[in-house]
Amino acid sequence: MSNPKVRPSLSFPAVLESLKAAGEDTRLRLIAVLGEAELTVSDLTEILGQSQPRISRHLKLLAEAGLVERHREASWIFYRRAADGAGGRIGAALLDLLDRDDPVLVGDRARLVAVRTARAAAAQAYFAAHAREWDEIRRLHVPEAAVEAAVRQVLGAAPIQSLLDLGTGTGRMLEVFAPDIERGMGIDLSPDMLGVARTHLERAGIRHCLLRQSDIYAVPAPRDSFDAVIVHQVLHYLDDGGRALKEAARVLRPGGRLLVVDFAPHGLEFLRDAHAHRHLGFPRETVEGWLADAGLDLVTFRTLAPDGKAGDGLTVSLWLARDPRVLMAEADLADREIA
Repeated sequence: MSNPKVRPSLSFPAVLESLKAAGEDTRLRLIAVLGEAELTVSDLTEILGQSQPRISRHLKLLAEAGLVERHREASWIFYRRAADGAGGRIGAALLDLLDRDDPVLVGDRARLVAVRTARAAAAQAYFAAHAREWDEIRRLHVPEAAVEAAVRQVLGAAPIQSLLDLGTGTGRMLEVFAPDIERGMGIDLSPDMLGVARTHLERAGIRHCLLRQSDIYAVPAPRDSFDAVIVHQVLHYLDDGGRALKEAARVLRPGGRLLVVDFAPHGLEFLRDAHAHRHLGFPRETVEGWLADAGLDLVTFRTLAPDGKAGDGLTVSLWLARDPRVLMAEADLADREIA
């Protein structure tokens, strides 16, 4: 029996093309620095001290060879070292061969620190500008630490290879689960919020989680992509929560879990006027109806009331649902074995 962990050999042309693309000093430096962080062309011109047209030309060659990946975020384009495919494997092998203490690479990393520091300052300025609004809402419900503990408890101990955080905001859910997952993706429509999230993940040294700008109704991932999806304090901003949960269910793998965290119904109208909440919480049956329409089975429902008393402030509700396809397959197998 073959070992499933042994990866197939790469073709001669694939290896040759990747090595040809990497075999130039600027491009090898780009592979190295893009292994540290997602960066824009502007970031890279500052780090490598070269012109924007020159950097763009080298990035184009690396992207065509599959050594780097690119994605658009509003008017910006971010680059990162490829994680998969022939280019990903060859890029990783090249980085393993490089001496991290080489003066050229040390200098590039030092300038990367400066770029990250500037990015963090911009993100902190945005965060500070909105901190009072967020703090005002936080004071109305149980502490965030209690919510995060409940999220972990409700999701349980089942392993999560791939996690999607819809409406990731500051990236906190990715940060919480990063030690327990193989890869993660955070989706948000706001470039400003993605800037905050990117700073938080970089500061925490989290490199296996991607951030993407996207509409929550059109997740940039194929069907059956994730073991778990979290929709944390997002539905109350949306016109169509049911549609968002159907899209979340689309990218769940068979047997995958969807966790929804939002507020129970409340009468705090100022949240609609001052904080753009389109809905003042949700009855349990509303969200459970959306989950059923999305083809998911409810597993758990739980609430967290401030000071242990519902109706005083904001009560946080948690719904956990599961894609039933694996369960159905297991049931069929059990029936056949019994027969």
